[in-house]
Amino acid sequence: MNTSILPLPTLSEDHDEFPRDGHPDPAKSALFDPGKARAGGGGSLSPEQIEFYDTEGYVVLERLLDTADMQPFRDSVNVRVDEIAEELFRTGLISDRLETRPFETRLGDLFAELSDKDFLKYGRSWRDRLPGYFHLMSNPKILNTVESLIGAEIFANPVYNTRPKVPKVAAGAVPWHQDKSYWPGANANPVITVWVAMVDTNLENGCLHVWPRTHRQEVLSWHNEDRTGTGFTEIDSEHLKNAREVPLPVPAGSAILFNDRCVHMSTPNLSQAVRWSCDLRFQPTDQDPMVEHGAGFLARSKMRPDRVATLEDWMAERPEHG
Repeated sequence: MNTSILPLPTLSEDHDEFPRDGHPDPAKSALFDPGKARAGGGGSLSPEQIEFYDTEGYVVLERLLDTADMQPFRDSVNVRVDEIAEELFRTGLISDRLETRPFETRLGDLFAELSDKDFLKYGRSWRDRLPGYFHLMSNPKILNTVESLIGAEIFANPVYNTRPKVPKVAAGAVPWHQDKSYWPGANANPVITVWVAMVDTNLENGCLHVWPRTHRQEVLSWHNEDRTGTGFTEIDSEHLKNAREVPLPVPAGSAILFNDRCVHMSTPNLSQAVRWSCDLRFQPTDQDPMVEHGAGFLARSKMRPDRVATLEDWMAERPEHG
């Protein structure tokens, strides 16, 4: 299978994945108990962490991953950045590919003298089918945490995103939203987002912010914002009057788990380095695989371990092995 990244998506193609303005069907917005699908005794989270997640809608796991866990992701990101640098150089937008710049700053340095439009040509988030992303989604440390919340039959949702929050690019700011606004009609609940910081994140470079205890509410009405040129979904303003904002700065390798109804956002990157993160999503295997968003895969199964997808299966877009 050809794994070349180029040609890269245009901005108009990137918009095709966004839904229209949202007015959720009440029949599909029933309150949800995030603990009901969980199998007792499994996974790596402590009872206290599970209770916190159930109550607040999220849980922070500092330094869940070490450098070795994150290296395959970095390798795949570097493949993409190399190709972007080559295209910028070939089209005359830059005169130096900056090969020796570090992972943390190179992409931002490439676009330092360019515009938001130049950056958005390559998408506000990346969903390349490269080995490093599979290794991250199938990392046992991550799956062990997810198992604590939904049980041992785990499907990796096709919506995973590498987030290059480049300094001072408008698209770096993500408005208040619920992930479920991106799949409002899908028969899948819960979908657990695992947001992974690949560098230290803080208030300056735009860490994640959550609104606790919103995961038990119905899906709120939303619209596609028009400020950043990306069409992010954004909760309608009438719901935000009493928003309670909790910033979550975390060191590299940390993971933040939250339900797809948990309202969250992030602020612009005002630092000099790229705020790299990746958001992965997992759900029980008996729910909607959301094939309209791509091909997910069976990530863990105690009932059918022989069907768990391998890297080769994922690269071929097969959801299971065999």
